[in-house]
Amino acid sequence: MGDTSPRIMIEAKGLTKYFGPFVAVKNLDFAIPQGQIVAFLGPNGAGKSTTMRMLSGFLAPSEGSARIAGFDVAESRIEAAKHLGYLPENGPLYNDMTPLGLLEFFGEARCIDPAKLPERIEVVIEQCAIRDVLEKPIGKLSRGYRQRVGLAQALLHDPDVLIMDEPTAGLDPNQIRDFRQNIKVLGRTKTILISTHILQEVLAVGERVLLIHDGVLIFDGSPRELEQDGSLEEPFYRMTNYGNPPSGAPAPGEPRTMKGGEGE
Repeated sequence: MGDTSPRIMIEAKGLTKYFGPFVAVKNLDFAIPQGQIVAFLGPNGAGKSTTMRMLSGFLAPSEGSARIAGFDVAESRIEAAKHLGYLPENGPLYNDMTPLGLLEFFGEARCIDPAKLPERIEVVIEQCAIRDVLEKPIGKLSRGYRQRVGLAQALLHDPDVLIMDEPTAGLDPNQIRDFRQNIKVLGRTKTILISTHILQEVLAVGERVLLIHDGVLIFDGSPRELEQDGSLEEPFYRMTNYGNPPSGAPAPGEPRTMKGGEGE
């Protein structure tokens, strides 16, 4: 019989990034199968954004590899990008453009068939509820609408994989609720990795948690497995050393450094 296991859509193997002597991410290994929504959790400065930039191909790893839908991001960047929608923390928005103009621009840049582009634009307008602001300059939009426009451009080419970095940062409670509902709907057909440092976000959208601290993956499991007495707070505090540097680590403000070619 053939292999019936889910297709791996996001994969990190030994993923490592140095910035000079600073070890931002060290030896990450994980695989996310098709259709899973994963919360990438960690305190500020843990290495979440650096990891996502490597997974999306915006940053080259110092060691290891990243794959999207089976394509090595470094060796097959174009093929990987066809399957990937990436929403960085500060999305690729141009303030003088309108949302409609931005979507048309990205559609052409991604070489979407001109005959199909209007249909795809209409789909993401509905998905992200941006019809009311289509002709307004992006620079005049609220943070919530800017996030919606950013998500619309990430979905424009109908990717199999979505990677989003702190997508609800700066949103008000109503905007956060709407965004989370949208993610749950998208998760029915797509594989999603969402980075956050907000514990409530994990319970709201994630069926799996990857917890990173000091550049190292320290937990991979379900939110229920991470919970203690119905809460994620105490386990998170404990596993991230209550915000203190790990034993033997430099004091705050000093860089983590490499010794003998390895990151500490």
